[in-house]
Amino acid sequence: MHSSKNKNGEKPEPFYRPSVPKQKTSAEIINEARNSLRTLRTQRPFTPRDDQRKLFGSASSRTPENRPPSTFSLHASSFESGDSRPVSGTRLSPLDHKPKLLSSPTKDEGSSISFPKPPMDSMEGRKVSSVRARLRRTASHGNLLPDKIYLLNENKEKVNSEDPPTMDDLSRRSNKSCLEELNPHSNFKDDGIPLIYNEHNKAEDEDFLKGADAASALQFRSGSDQTKKCGMVSSSPSSTDWNKSGSKAGSEDDSRVNETEEEENYWNVKILPIVYELENEDNIENLFLACNRLHQALEEGNMFGKRFKRRSVLLKTLYKLVDIGSDTLGLKLAKMILSLKVSGKNLLNVCKLVFKISRNEKNDSLIQKDGLLDSLLEILRFEDLQTNNEAFLYCMGAIKFSSGNALLLNEMVNKGAVEILFQLMKQINNIKENDTSFSNLGHLLVQLTATLRNLVDLPLSRCQLLCSSAVSELWVVLEQRMNDKDICTNIARIFSKLSSYNDCCAALADCSRCYILLLAVLNKHQKKQDLVVRVVFILGNLTAKNNQAREQFFKEKGSADILVSLFQTYSELDVNAKKWKHEGEEENKTKQKHPSEAEDVLIKLIRVLANLSIHPSVGAALAANHHIVTLLVTVLEYKSIDDCEELMINATATINNLSYYKVRNSVIQDKKLHIAELLLKLLMSSNMDGILEAVRVFGNLSQYLEIRDFIIQRKVYKFMIALLDAKHQDVCFSACGVLLNLTVDKNKRAILKEEGGIKKLVDCLRDFGPSDWQLACLVCKTLWNYSENITSAASCFEEDDTNTLLVLLASFLDEELALDYSFDRDLRDYHKLYWETEFKPVAQKLLNRIQSHRSFLQPVTITSF
Repeated sequence: MHSSKNKNGEKPEPFYRPSVPKQKTSAEIINEARNSLRTLRTQRPFTPRDDQRKLFGSASSRTPENRPPSTFSLHASSFESGDSRPVSGTRLSPLDHKPKLLSSPTKDEGSSISFPKPPMDSMEGRKVSSVRARLRRTASHGNLLPDKIYLLNENKEKVNSEDPPTMDDLSRRSNKSCLEELNPHSNFKDDGIPLIYNEHNKAEDEDFLKGADAASALQFRSGSDQTKKCGMVSSSPSSTDWNKSGSKAGSEDDSRVNETEEEENYWNVKILPIVYELENEDNIENLFLACNRLHQALEEGNMFGKRFKRRSVLLKTLYKLVDIGSDTLGLKLAKMILSLKVSGKNLLNVCKLVFKISRNEKNDSLIQKDGLLDSLLEILRFEDLQTNNEAFLYCMGAIKFSSGNALLLNEMVNKGAVEILFQLMKQINNIKENDTSFSNLGHLLVQLTATLRNLVDLPLSRCQLLCSSAVSELWVVLEQRMNDKDICTNIARIFSKLSSYNDCCAALADCSRCYILLLAVLNKHQKKQDLVVRVVFILGNLTAKNNQAREQFFKEKGSADILVSLFQTYSELDVNAKKWKHEGEEENKTKQKHPSEAEDVLIKLIRVLANLSIHPSVGAALAANHHIVTLLVTVLEYKSIDDCEELMINATATINNLSYYKVRNSVIQDKKLHIAELLLKLLMSSNMDGILEAVRVFGNLSQYLEIRDFIIQRKVYKFMIALLDAKHQDVCFSACGVLLNLTVDKNKRAILKEEGGIKKLVDCLRDFGPSDWQLACLVCKTLWNYSENITSAASCFEEDDTNTLLVLLASFLDEELALDYSFDRDLRDYHKLYWETEFKPVAQKLLNRIQSHRSFLQPVTITSF
């Protein structure tokens, strides 16, 4: 700074000046930003991982009574039996005699065509017996055999009727075909269950068998033409099976479709043998291999979907295998069942099956290998939401579990999961609160938002979110589900990740209601630490780089009051926790690795205050807010740098920002001496970051005479001189700023001679001047104030210091040589601007003063540094 008695008679001013209405140069703005006002950074809140995969984590606000279960039993009997009538559940007793199969009067038995009987050894015979036993045991569960006896007259009525054949007719025909295939020379099944059918059925079966010998030579046609020939089928016609249009899915039954000869032959040759194997085999590995072959055969035959005549028969067999309980086999079964487009209760149960298996992380590789994600995403994309909301829940739960695996997560993104979830979220948002399904869909939203939370870790997902306007839909979810703490927490986790990226942060701020919504969440869930800490982290990111955001947030009604309320709540929790720790156990002398929950909230909340204080009007208002300043000072009073480093540094940095404003009713000014006393704890610590923050505050407060006197009385200036040896530019810069303000008072200038202060200032100029014109300018101003009443160079400086200063100042004033020292060429223009407007005038005056008061002149040489 200039001397108090310079040529213009100007009174010296402290280096740290309050903001003034006059327009500042860019160099002044950058200079002030470095020295006084700074935004703070902090780590994103850590999300602990649940030990077990559940629909709702251990921290969920939902009680077990108010949420769907994550564990349940699932058996073959849970499924509805295809498209046939519901099973009676009653097991019939075997008859005492073997009924004879009634033949057609128009055709004798000898004319019946049967498949050739393959050679059978004793092992095969035992397998057949095993099959018979199993068929008998599982008949009541909707197996290939029905659990009711169909009488002759009943069938005749159906034949003579003009109505198309019913589902029972189809089921009965398929069952009989299965029996003939197992034992082609027998016209009845000797297992105690009589099977009676009429001439119409037998005639049809004979026609059915005539083309079987040539079946292997036929290639089943697939594609659109063949699909048109295939009949329409559906799943079980129960009360729960409704299609998207609201009509019963069971209205499309197999009996109304005509099966082509090629389809019939393909079933008999390709599919039916595998079905027999599934019924007969007990080894899980062989069953899995058979399921693989069945899946391939169905795919080649274009038999997936509902346009498959014998679909219900096949589904019964697949449902029965669920009881085996193998995860590997279960995933393969689920893949085929979903490919057969089941609906209603069966869709729910197969989603539960996948959910149950996906709870085990070890099965993630199986899910990836089987390509099950495609089927799960198809459910969310094409099935009706309100009709199948419970199936959606378990389907979404399985997807959420899979998203915890890095490989599956990438696969989801590549399969368009972000867009699918976005469209599903829009559907849910369109359902109003008075709708009966609103509450249940809240459970689904928990799974959906948890999945998005994992997806936003990937750059491609974030890009897709921004392009699809999904961010705006998330704000809608937050507004509609404000009372649901689980949903709010998941959205806060999503936003906390997104707000860490500049483009995503800007997209979040584009919502005009973002601040009022975040404040509403804080007000609603003030004591929910895991939610509060994330919301204040988001606010800290939003206000970190945007002055408009700072102003907009602070103008929201009640914003300051909510911040104060949170500050008080978590300060009390932290104080009480510290007292309990002292009373209950010995103080742990080792430094904590992680802040406590209350400390974490305070860290991020204080960061918001620090960022807000960058805005001139907001900063001035906060400096005058008694509650906020008092709470910040309280943190310095009861905490130490060893208790929680980040909390102490953030509180000190925020006080530094607020101390920049010299407003009439500033609470910082009223408490300045108390604050200075508290800062001594940081200065005497071994934490260099804490020391630096304390020095910065002293730099602002030393504009006041009372603080300058305090610094002299308590020997604080010795700390400042010692810090000039820190070999750290920022530390030297802040310490030099305090010394500069001390030299404003004539009676304090002599302190620079103590502890070798002048020599250390010259060393700083030599070491950091070429790369830091701000620091060089600060040193020159300090030396200018110090040498105001100079009578001779020797009275102020040692001979070595004088010679060094002359060489340094001469070289720094050489524009070509000085600017060549710039380390960062991208900042070259800034260096040149600051060099010309700030450093050059002061350095030239100081050089002239030293030269004019030298008792003798020596040649000055310019060297490179």
